[in-house]
Amino acid sequence: MRRPDSESALLWNLIYPSAQSSISLRALLGLKPLWGSRVELPEDRLVPYYWGYDLLGQRLARLDEVLELVDGAGPRTEVDLFLLGERQLILIEAKHAGNLGRCARYLAARCPEVHRIDGGGCRYWEIEAALFSDSLRFGARPVPESVSPPCNRHYQLARTLKVGQRLAERLDRQLHLWLLVPADRWTALERDWLDFSDRIEDDAMWRRMRVLAWESIQRLTV
Repeated sequence: MRRPDSESALLWNLIYPSAQSSISLRALLGLKPLWGSRVELPEDRLVPYYWGYDLLGQRLARLDEVLELVDGAGPRTEVDLFLLGERQLILIEAKHAGNLGRCARYLAARCPEVHRIDGGGCRYWEIEAALFSDSLRFGARPVPESVSPPCNRHYQLARTLKVGQRLAERLDRQLHLWLLVPADRWTALERDWLDFSDRIEDDAMWRRMRVLAWESIQRLTV
């Protein structure tokens, strides 16, 4: 990594030493989370895929198919880290100095639902495979002049959840969605994470969500 202070480099430098071939699910679940329920699961060895690629440069199976299905022709959802086991699939969104991503089209006054300038609706409210509303309590579909709808506030996490759900279905794995943050950044992100997690429709999915501190991973022994 040419920029050792970049978010991507920090993720690589943090995870790689502990997971050169695989990482223990039991060890990860044994870490004290910043947020999350206690989960008891059988041991599983998790293979890391950094931004969708393993250490040999192989693409995670069926990921591109799922991205096409969920995101269509637009910009693809970028997941920082996938951990794939025999039974479990963990998607990790890693943050260092940044915030959770919002909808760029809404922020640029180009939302097809609210600003009505693109000649069509938003796929995340229209396409069955991509619907936010079948997984998240986002309320009614936005209408013109809607003020900061939940799909704007939680755009990044909602897309990550949809990709994870579709991928877990195809790989026959149980999905987990985790956030990785520096401990001192948690208070800045907590309100958005809690609001998002409270909107999860599936209680079992909610129990498989966690927030871990970067510092706890540094102490991990596998």
